[in-house]
Order: sequence, then C-alpha cells, then structure tokens
Amino acid sequence: MRPSGYYENDTTLAQYCEFNYGEQWHGESNFPRELALACIDAMNGRTMGRALDIGCACGRSTFELARQFEHVDGVDFSASFIQKCVEMAEQKFVRYERPEEGDLVSYHERTLADLGLDRTVDKVAFHQGDACDLKPQFSGYDLVLAANLIDRLYKPSTFLTRIHERVNGSGLLVIASPYTWLEEYTPKEEWVGGFQRNGEDYTTLDGLRDTLEPHFRIVGKPRSLPFVIRETRNKFQHSLSELTVWQKVSP
Repeated sequence: MRPSGYYENDTTLAQYCEFNYGEQWHGESNFPRELALACIDAMNGRTMGRALDIGCACGRSTFELARQFEHVDGVDFSASFIQKCVEMAEQKFVRYERPEEGDLVSYHERTLADLGLDRTVDKVAFHQGDACDLKPQFSGYDLVLAANLIDRLYKPSTFLTRIHERVNGSGLLVIASPYTWLEEYTPKEEWVGGFQRNGEDYTTLDGLRDTLEPHFRIVGKPRSLPFVIRETRNKFQHSLSELTVWQKVSP
C-alpha cells in the first residue's frame, strides 16, 4: 500500500508550490521556513554539517536549511514534487498555475532570489525516495527533518525504528505532524497513535515516545506550528502541526 496519486496531480502540485513559495495567508508565516528556523534553533551549537529533509514536498525547507547547513538532501516520494524541486534548484525559479475558481487559474513565478535563497543551490540535492525504504546513501546526518510525513506513510513504524541509523551521534530528529491519521494512507493497524489501548487514550506523542525511546530522547516540550494550504481563492486548509525534537542517544 503506497498511496501517492494525490500528490502527483497538477492541482495538488500547484497548491504545494503556493504553500512553499507563495503568499502568506490568514496571518500565518510560511510553514516550511518556520520549520527550518525551528530546526536551526534546536541545533543550539551542534555541528551543522549534513541535514536530511525527508518528505520535502516542493523543497522550500530544504533550501532554508541550507542557509546554515553545509549540505542538505531533500527526499520525497512524489516524482512531481521532486521534479519541481530540481527545477527550482537548476533554474532558480518556478512557474505554476494557481487554482482560483472552477477552471479559472492565475499564473505565478517565484524565484529563489526573491526569497534570499539563491546562494543555497550549491548546497542542496533532491531525490525521489521512500521514507520507509531509504537507500543506504542517506546516512551520516546531523539533523533529520520529517515534516507532515509520518501520518502519510504506509508503515510509519518502519521509518521511526530505523531512522536512528541515519543520524550521527547526538544528532537531532525533528518531527512535525498534525496527526491526521487516515486509512487512505496508513492501514489502521499501522497508526502510531490516535486510538485507545487497554481502555486508555493512546496519542501519537505516546506512540512516538515508545517507538523512538530506545535511540532518542525528547528535547524540550512539543509545540504547535500553524500552516495554511490554499486550495482555491475561497477555500483554505488551516491546520496545526505538532513539532517535537528528539536527540539521538547511545544505546
């Protein structure tokens, strides 16, 4: 079960281009940028050599991380998303048709220069990949960012129980997720949380603690980051993503 069709159509691609590089909506900051800033702040003096942005979508957080990291790999399951990332890295701009109403669209061009990111292109690389089956080359990272990813994986426990193999000693894993578990993407038996266990509520944070605990400890308290995805001129998704920071520990 590897549902990817939703993320391969032109409408969704345009929405995520706007989400990454477009305007800010309903007073909320750009979510990919805020994620990168949170990651950089969490490093708190740690070595900022290599970072992995897994589930990078259209790449904004990858470029933002490269402001401070020496190299950042952006990986996403969607071929369309990665194609757009590569286009932005190579051409330093992207063009897309933003849905407005019915069949009506507006045309937009976004550039790295306008975002102050044009000097990061030599420090990023983009790859299509499966978070549950990462290739061996994706290892040796000081930071791994998994943003709005775990509740869209077909087997999130596989990612969570193996990701420590990719992180350097004392490196960080940053997870952000709205925990919107849906059987459309993740079989119910694979949900990390959001159900009852032994008659008690078992949250995704509970599941993350139990799954990551052998190799990671949580740093600080969870916090919520808002994000807005513009679907059309009159329809928006306004959500909160819970951000947690985990430091790798010796077994």
